[in-house]
Amino acid sequence: MTILCPCGSESEFEQCCQPAITGVRLAATPEVLMRSRYSAYVTKNADYLISSWHPDCHAADFRHALLEGFESTQWLGLQVIATAAGKNADEGFVEFSARYQDSDGSAVVLVHERSRFLRANERWYYIDGIKPQTGRNDPCPCGSGKKYKKCCAQ
Repeated sequence: MTILCPCGSESEFEQCCQPAITGVRLAATPEVLMRSRYSAYVTKNADYLISSWHPDCHAADFRHALLEGFESTQWLGLQVIATAAGKNADEGFVEFSARYQDSDGSAVVLVHERSRFLRANERWYYIDGIKPQTGRNDPCPCGSGKKYKKCCAQ
């Protein structure tokens, strides 16, 4: 049975994000790493998430919070909005939106972030991110095709 990748690429999971998550191959770009991290959230793979955070983040310290989050979160979709190079070849950015719902069936939550990635020893790592400002008349980051003011800003 073919399983599509949770990252929204429309490729098979075993050909898309699974090789990065299982360590068969390294994520070649910040976007590939970001997509595989999203898929790791969906598949509840804390080990991969922790290993793909930059070592300076000490991600192992919040393993318990990750595991708790897995129990109450249902991820609904990912949209890559933009990618950009950084100040040098070892820095990159990915702007994305991801939607999730708590297991209690509450409202859908939109996470909109511009993530920063750093490469060290030929390997990309997530280091941090910011929440970009979305103007009222900008396209909604959820990917609906509507203006922000007519969609998620309500």
